[in-house]
Amino acid sequence: MQAQVQSGQPDWWRGGVIYQIYPRSFADSDGDGVGDLPGITARLDHVAKLGVDAVWLSPFFKSPMKDFGYDVSDYRAVDPLFGTLDDFDALVSHAHGLGLKVMIDLVMSHSSDQHPWFQQSRQDRDNPRADWYVWADARPDGTPPNNWLSLFGGSAWQWDSRRGQYYLHNFLTSQPDLNFHNPVVRRQMLDEVEFWLQRGVDGLRLDVVNFYFHDAELRDNPAAPRGEARADGVPLNNPYAWQHHLYDKTRPENLDFLRELRALLDRYPGSTSVGEIGSDDPLGTMAEYTAGGRLHMAYTFNLLTPEFSAAHVRRTIAEMEARIGSGWPCWSIGNHDIARVMTRWGGAAADPALAKVLMAMLLSLRGSVCIYQGEELALTEADIPFERLRDPYGITFWPEFKGRDGCRTPMPWQADAPHAGFSAAEPWLPIPAEHLARAVDRQVADPASPLHAYRAFLAWRSRRPALQRGSIALLDSPGETLLWLREYGGERLLCAFNLAATPVELALPAGSTGTLLSGHGFQAGLDAGRLALPGYGAAFITLEGAEHHG
Repeated sequence: MQAQVQSGQPDWWRGGVIYQIYPRSFADSDGDGVGDLPGITARLDHVAKLGVDAVWLSPFFKSPMKDFGYDVSDYRAVDPLFGTLDDFDALVSHAHGLGLKVMIDLVMSHSSDQHPWFQQSRQDRDNPRADWYVWADARPDGTPPNNWLSLFGGSAWQWDSRRGQYYLHNFLTSQPDLNFHNPVVRRQMLDEVEFWLQRGVDGLRLDVVNFYFHDAELRDNPAAPRGEARADGVPLNNPYAWQHHLYDKTRPENLDFLRELRALLDRYPGSTSVGEIGSDDPLGTMAEYTAGGRLHMAYTFNLLTPEFSAAHVRRTIAEMEARIGSGWPCWSIGNHDIARVMTRWGGAAADPALAKVLMAMLLSLRGSVCIYQGEELALTEADIPFERLRDPYGITFWPEFKGRDGCRTPMPWQADAPHAGFSAAEPWLPIPAEHLARAVDRQVADPASPLHAYRAFLAWRSRRPALQRGSIALLDSPGETLLWLREYGGERLLCAFNLAATPVELALPAGSTGTLLSGHGFQAGLDAGRLALPGYGAAFITLEGAEHHG
């Protein structure tokens, strides 16, 4: 399978496509109901046939699994639930043999409270790791040091009776924050990164990359207006949304550390980084974090929100382009933390055709792209009953917010096999019945399926440098349509999308003529400068004349 960009290029990631794998839910090889590394290895052919460039593996490190691997107790060990280091090495070797890069999900802002570093740090105030985590005295009345809140509910401070101090945790109480103001901690975390680079890892997805530093003065966060839409993915019924997070994250000291991290990555040619940004000003933070020799790329939650319209997408692209400068975005419309896009944007009865046009739109943006497992099958959000919930975030905020389990259900590989071919045992989360009709084997057998649409479009995109590396210029278009121009190396490619079910007609830019391209899997009509787009349709046109200036 031809990769999107030549694997030998050091900047293969620029315009590349990354497929996110959630290891618990991809494929189970040992029959315990939980996915694992050998299961991933056995199913990598499916990913390679899509035509993507890389896989991003969500955490598989040793962990008590309070937050399903985002609470690491040993950064250099594979949790036995997922296999061994030998299994990881075999996965990397097989992926590379298929032309796939391997990126790992590194959680550096916090560890598990079971990590030996924290176990030592909490013993007293004088041990060698006493300052490895964020400790602070109580206020005179015994309350926490300030008003900072945990994203998962309640105060971000937990009292520890052994030290007689509070420790900071931006997430679960079992996820204490590391103290990045301590240079020894920074060096240690860079050593953890290098351990994996030396094992052949091609890149890092950096969890909550703007959370590494906190305000050393521990100043209170100011209040934020209630009920305002947020671009960081936080539900409005979560009190965390009621603050401007000026002091507990996105601190200026982080910029210097990101340069240190980039210097390490640059010693391993071809390695890359993509940071997850959740801040009060996500696009501004992303621009700052991907400029000046810091991260290679980053993504925000701007297209991971419930809001869906052509106007919202256009506004997001325009603001990104206005602010990104020399930086590089990585776009996504779904991941393991957000309700699946088919339900979030399409509703309960979403047409699979919507999945195809969203895919084409996403893969035509300027930047790199992350695809979350199951998007190529047009999977919908699963409705998990409370008694089957596993996500502590959802359990805390039920029923207004049901957590993240609905997008984490196992991949359906075979419609008629027990547990959809995911496992020989009852899976850790239930597989919804409606996913069986969209199983991989059913879609492989159906040339009109979303899976075949992904394969066809990605193969076509691999031959279009303008879609991988070109500039982008937004053009006006009516209603639920989007129109933009990608240009690279003399090619001028007009991209048109209809995000609604009703057919529409659009005019080509004034004074231009064009040739309707084929081979990408979409049908449209072009006559006398008028483009006819079906419902949920897309079209790609090479333009002549009418140079765009804007």
